[in-house]
Amino acid sequence: MAMAAAVSASSASTFNRAGSSVFLEGKPINLSNSQFPSKGLYRSSFLRMLEIKAQHKRNTFERSASGLIVKALSEDDKNGKPSEVSPLVVCFGELLIDFVPTVNGVSLADAPAFKKAPGGAPANVAVGIARLGGSSAFVGKVGEDEFGRMLVDILKENNVEHRGMRFDSGARTALAFVTLKADGEREFMFFRNPSADMLLTESELDVDLIQKAKIFHYGSISLIADPCRSAHLAAMRIARDTGSILSYDPNLRLPLWPSASEAREGILSIWDQADLIKVSEEEIEFLTGGADPFDDTVVRNLFHPNLKLLLVTEGQQGCRYYTKDFNGRVDGVAVQAVDTTGAGDAFVSGILSQLAKDQNLLQKEESLREALKFANACGAITVTERGAIPALPTREAVLAVLTKVLA
Repeated sequence: MAMAAAVSASSASTFNRAGSSVFLEGKPINLSNSQFPSKGLYRSSFLRMLEIKAQHKRNTFERSASGLIVKALSEDDKNGKPSEVSPLVVCFGELLIDFVPTVNGVSLADAPAFKKAPGGAPANVAVGIARLGGSSAFVGKVGEDEFGRMLVDILKENNVEHRGMRFDSGARTALAFVTLKADGEREFMFFRNPSADMLLTESELDVDLIQKAKIFHYGSISLIADPCRSAHLAAMRIARDTGSILSYDPNLRLPLWPSASEAREGILSIWDQADLIKVSEEEIEFLTGGADPFDDTVVRNLFHPNLKLLLVTEGQQGCRYYTKDFNGRVDGVAVQAVDTTGAGDAFVSGILSQLAKDQNLLQKEESLREALKFANACGAITVTERGAIPALPTREAVLAVLTKVLA
């Protein structure tokens, strides 16, 4: 029998505030079984119009100062695809089905109906990178069932390398029900007892695929229980030994852990191995026992000697960045939020897609700031549609929004 658990806003992903200023307006989408295309066709018609305009003038668009981002990010891109094979980002973890209410502002119990959407934070990042024209792969496990096969098909359709996927005939694909209530509280309900993603073993890892990663990205949910925990740690060792950048987004989901203390201990157990860490304000509060997440001293205390970049997301307000040599803040993009699921993952896909192509971002503050503007726009666009993977933007959509913001 499946087990269910609920979680409050304190453990939710970021981008959970409705924007006070609106220039994007998402439309409801139809998530029927036949509608999971690879090119981001869930974008609103308004976004599509902006994309067409941006495509028409990309070769002539130039702007001084901050406007250079659109020109710089467009130079190696044509129709949302890379001009040559991009460095590979391998994402490890969970791939599942999100069920999202058909109306906003209600609890899960009060929702009249749900639409299904593919999700799972690491999988969202993999698809997000591919949508942006990058090269990505996913390593994980789903059930040998209709949902599991559908999810692998979605990876294929989105040009995500899927040879690291495994099927389990004895466990079901994980399910999650997600909503944003009228009071702003995020609510999750998970069904996994255990689900297939929890049963990935070390012997099932595609070692060759992991060794090819320029960046190896992961979360903390795969650390909760063995055998997946051991597989996760082994995959990290393989990636680290072959020179990959290790990217970590804890993505706290407290009800999935046996206790809060075990969640904190588990998340921090691999903290000092990451080269890049992305956390939300709520996660900083949790990890520090309630310390002020806006206090730079508090954030700096999370820095470890091997860390190259620490990112703190602040929803539509933007993000903060910290390196050994500099720190700062990049404003977000104000939009009207329809569904905030997956926005933090879209942000991560945005920054990793840029870092895979240019590791100098970690040393050059201005270049990092431009890449973070791009990442913020990725997150903003995602909240204007329902579901995680269906709402992830193409590079064309992001450049169109940046063009409008900088106009």
